[in-house]
Amino acid sequence: MIARNILGFAAAIAALFAGIAPAYAAESIEGRWVTEEGDAVVLIGPCGNAICGTIAQFIVAPPDGADQRDINNPDPQLRQRRLLDTPILSNLREDGDSWKGEIYDPKRGRSFRSVVRRAGPGTLEVKGCAGPFCQTQTWRRAN
Repeated sequence: MIARNILGFAAAIAALFAGIAPAYAAESIEGRWVTEEGDAVVLIGPCGNAICGTIAQFIVAPPDGADQRDINNPDPQLRQRRLLDTPILSNLREDGDSWKGEIYDPKRGRSFRSVVRRAGPGTLEVKGCAGPFCQTQTWRRAN
């Protein structure tokens, strides 16, 4: 009798955890997203064993137009690359309900630790951190 109760209890706990597990999985962040400033569309998708995001379109043209170069990049060899198609999210890997990797800010020419997560229907929370200091933006799904 006690053994049957323990087995029943174990089965109930297993069923409970089986129902909870999907809630902790990260919802896909793939797709086209408009940055918080509304100046660009970032295309997020697979790249190798990770997820990456590149500048797919300018909504507001940068100062030197659509042919703007990555002039603020600390690597002199990368300063001549076009910003269009430049990777700004890299090496994102699923971690619970978020994706962790790096984000590159071409306006400052700096890379930061990043955490990206779905914040609701059609929105992403994109966080860039330098040490303990973080800045968060909300991106919305592009049409």
